[in-house]
Amino acid sequence: MGFDAVFTLKLDEGLRDDFMAEAAVAHRPASQVARELMREYVENQRRAREYEAYLAGKVSAARSSLQASEGVDNEEVEARYATRRTSAA
Repeated sequence: MGFDAVFTLKLDEGLRDDFMAEAAVAHRPASQVARELMREYVENQRRAREYEAYLAGKVSAARSSLQASEGVDNEEVEARYATRRTSAA
């Protein structure tokens, strides 16, 4: 993979020194570690957005189901599972 972009970052000297030292202990260039951290961040953000969209879809489907009187309200669910718990004991 070729690199054609430069990323300049301002940070406090202590953090920079600690980061450089840890990268050296791991026998890895600091730029390689920074790229890895950036990739992980991007992936985590993408997954978080996908999960939020998934949850929003589930909530929307549940609301539509309730509005169409196809759903079961919380009181009925609690009653059903209370019966199951009683019969399982």
